[in-house]
Amino acid sequence: MSRLWVERGVYRPRPARGLAGLPVPEIPEVSRGRFNIRDEDPVEAPFNWRQFRRLLGYLRPYRLHVAGAVVLMLVTAATRLAVPYLLKLAIDQVLDPSGPGALLPPAERLRLINLYGAAFLGINAVGLLAARGRILLSARVGQQALHDMRRQLFTHIQRLGFDFYDRRPVGKILVRLTNDVNALQDLLQNGLVNTISDLFMLLGIVGMMFYLHPGLAAATLVVLPALVILSTRLRRRIRRAWQAVRAKLANINAHLNESIQGIRVTQAFVQERNNIRFFRGMNHDNWRSWMAAAKASALFGPAVELTGAVGTAMVFWYGAHLLRTGALLVGDIVAFNTYVGQFWEPISRLGQFYTQLLVAMASSERIFEFLDARPDVADAPGARNMPPIQGRVRFEHVHFAYEPGRPVLHDIDFEVEPGQTIALVGHTGSGKTTITALLSRFYDPTEGRILIDGIDIRTVRLQSLRSQMAVVLQDTFLFQGTVADNIRYGRLDATDEEVEAAARAACAHDFIMAMENGYQTEVRERGSRLSIGQRQLISFARAFLADPRILILDEATSSIDTQTELLIQEALRRLLKGRTAFVVAHRLSTIRSADRILVLDHGRIVESGTHDELYARRGVYYRLLQAQYRHLAAPGGD
Repeated sequence: MSRLWVERGVYRPRPARGLAGLPVPEIPEVSRGRFNIRDEDPVEAPFNWRQFRRLLGYLRPYRLHVAGAVVLMLVTAATRLAVPYLLKLAIDQVLDPSGPGALLPPAERLRLINLYGAAFLGINAVGLLAARGRILLSARVGQQALHDMRRQLFTHIQRLGFDFYDRRPVGKILVRLTNDVNALQDLLQNGLVNTISDLFMLLGIVGMMFYLHPGLAAATLVVLPALVILSTRLRRRIRRAWQAVRAKLANINAHLNESIQGIRVTQAFVQERNNIRFFRGMNHDNWRSWMAAAKASALFGPAVELTGAVGTAMVFWYGAHLLRTGALLVGDIVAFNTYVGQFWEPISRLGQFYTQLLVAMASSERIFEFLDARPDVADAPGARNMPPIQGRVRFEHVHFAYEPGRPVLHDIDFEVEPGQTIALVGHTGSGKTTITALLSRFYDPTEGRILIDGIDIRTVRLQSLRSQMAVVLQDTFLFQGTVADNIRYGRLDATDEEVEAAARAACAHDFIMAMENGYQTEVRERGSRLSIGQRQLISFARAFLADPRILILDEATSSIDTQTELLIQEALRRLLKGRTAFVVAHRLSTIRSADRILVLDHGRIVESGTHDELYARRGVYYRLLQAQYRHLAAPGGD
């Protein structure tokens, strides 16, 4: 069971109100047996320009496209600024009976009307064409930036060590690769370019308003300071609300991932109803966090609308007074009122952009946390390629702990000659698998060092080390694809003949050929259409095809029937000739022929020798063997 289920998970939702004040049905208190869930730890980083610039860095390779989109957006904004002034000229010079155009002959007035009408159509046509070009450019830039971010993020997590995955459920990792990246789409695709346009519009509108009448402009904008104060106070509240939304959504995705993968266990223990009720609690918790964020964000829009209404009232009140005194013409009032209406529109969009920015920054913080994660195991500066391995392995006084203060291995010291097969036996938790994980350098020792052919494995490149090793695990993982694809995963350039030879060596050829499409049979997700034993045989074939110099078998025969096991033992004897092998044994009968057996107990090597030597010693190994014999002899033993 993953570490997802800790600390929290009993949902006691507060009485809530839905849309229009309708009550939301309460979700009953739900727990999942002894397993609970906690929210993902929040990424606490204040909004700052450094992080924002880092996010903008994904647009840098496409700066010419961004510049083009900005230019087109400015053209669109300029056409919008020109329309009210054009309307003012048409009213003052042609339509206002008290304006200067009243003295013009009818023919001249008709010519001016046609001229202004054509100009109006032309300006709007230019604006529409510019807007279309901006939309296409912005979409291209935004999607390309997201493409680059996904690629970088996936590439990075592929290189992170086991310690990273030990601390995080798969579902929460998937949230950051999908939902959090997608949350940046609006910001990168439209938000930034629109913001530049809105700022330009605001400056242009303010300039035109002061050009038409400075006093009326000042009276209209007197309410702006109140809006600035209100938005400043809302900022922190909105940001925290959207961070909580991301955490709740991560919980849901993690739960969905485990629920789907564990559906057989759920149905076997008839826990569907409890699982559904538990999900309802999580879903309700997510709903409440969304509503809290929506309520916080929704405060900004009405504030802008109210401010705009006050500004419009000022135009009508003060403008009417100026019109009576002759300080303004009718066209000025119409243009001014149009500019005021346009002024609050970008203000409102900037408020929406601010909310959008906070949502995006909450997601970017989580993405950058992953990108800033550094593997505990990585190539050292100046690391060199591992030369062709001969197979001599040396553990020199190795100590190891997954967590500080909780040691797993104590002073592990032994040497293996090339071509030897070493078996690791002991009770569960004695440290057998940890030794093989250190040899593959999935982790580094806390103390001591591990040498292969006299070379400290921490001084060579990981890829050059692991490419000469192969690991067969008890929990076999098969990818979606054909049987041949999964075997070829051991060496991607292998021919069909080599794939078949590896399958024959692993005693997998016969059952593969009995399937409807042979080696081209689709295995489905995680090999769901194959038995556990068949999946392990394919995993063996994959390792055989890799032709490793060091082979690690981590309880790889525990789920294979006795008859197939006998065939595999013969195949292993042929395969292991001239190779160094480490075998973590579940069935002690399978390691009789090992060159040496290391017996572990609580992270220490307590016995070492051949099967016959250890059996004659009548120590820990002898007692383990006798206990297994008694289990096999008991009714129902296998």
